[in-house]
Amino acid sequence: MKKEIRIVYMGTPQFAVEPLKAILAKGYDVAAVVTSPDKPAGRGLQLQQSAVKQFAVANGLPVLQPHSLKDPAFIEQLKSLEANLQVVVAFRMLPEVVWQMPELGTFNLHASMLPQYRGAAPINHVIINGEKETGITTFILKHEIDTGDILLSERYPVYPDDTAGDLHNRLMMAGAGLVIKTIEGIENGSLKPVVQSYAEKPDKVLKTAPKILKEHCHINWNKPAEVVRNLIRGLSPVPGAFTMLESPEGVKMNLKAFNAHIENNPVTVQPGTIKTDSVKELKISCTDSWLVLDELQLQGKKRMKTGELLRGFRIDNNWKTCGIIEKND
Repeated sequence: MKKEIRIVYMGTPQFAVEPLKAILAKGYDVAAVVTSPDKPAGRGLQLQQSAVKQFAVANGLPVLQPHSLKDPAFIEQLKSLEANLQVVVAFRMLPEVVWQMPELGTFNLHASMLPQYRGAAPINHVIINGEKETGITTFILKHEIDTGDILLSERYPVYPDDTAGDLHNRLMMAGAGLVIKTIEGIENGSLKPVVQSYAEKPDKVLKTAPKILKEHCHINWNKPAEVVRNLIRGLSPVPGAFTMLESPEGVKMNLKAFNAHIENNPVTVQPGTIKTDSVKELKISCTDSWLVLDELQLQGKKRMKTGELLRGFRIDNNWKTCGIIEKND
């Protein structure tokens, strides 16, 4: 076991499990894992452990779950661990008293090429914005979120059919490797932190990645088909882009879309118009062409292929979309 580095690891979701797994596989000393408190989930509202806690417990690691990261009892407990490095992956914003504590500092893994896409949802926003490339970055924590000096970064392509789930899984695995390279660089003193700057490209526009809210998920059909398709990809599989359907009888229901492709035929109808054979195809008009919905989830039903949905539920050309139909910006 490596004795030079003693780590406190902080993370919560599945994205943070692979880096922790890689740290253990390399033989580093993990003093404890800090993760979010158990939360009620599901219909029974039973307490559910975070993905990181489940992994930590299974591997015999001490787990801390403070409700407040400023709690004096937690701060003292953290100090008593005598760790000299803290690694943060997909966790809460840390107070200064926490990130300044270890001798070798605290670094974070972020799923973008910083300074682009600072914020809570970089993977989603990269795809929503139709980017062809993204990456992962490790950086030293400081006061302002995602602004610390960069330690290492790696670029990765975004493929045309990628969903947020696809990109998440690839960057999760790549991130584990980058975390190890970063720890090794800190251990041997080879890393030279670089200030985040666009001084070499003064015309570059910084794009942000704020938390995804429900209102961001509502499809506006009065957009080009590629823009709508990118939104669907960027929110798949969760939380899912949705539209509201209305039957001829006036019944409204939520329809989530997870995959779609563009039919490059000009449209002469109002955006949001439904066209279906009621058997295997359902498409909706955008401003420039039709978007064919390939995988859906109708309110109250499971996620399924469009043909499977139409075989069990009647939707015809008399149905319509309703809700957000806005003018182009």
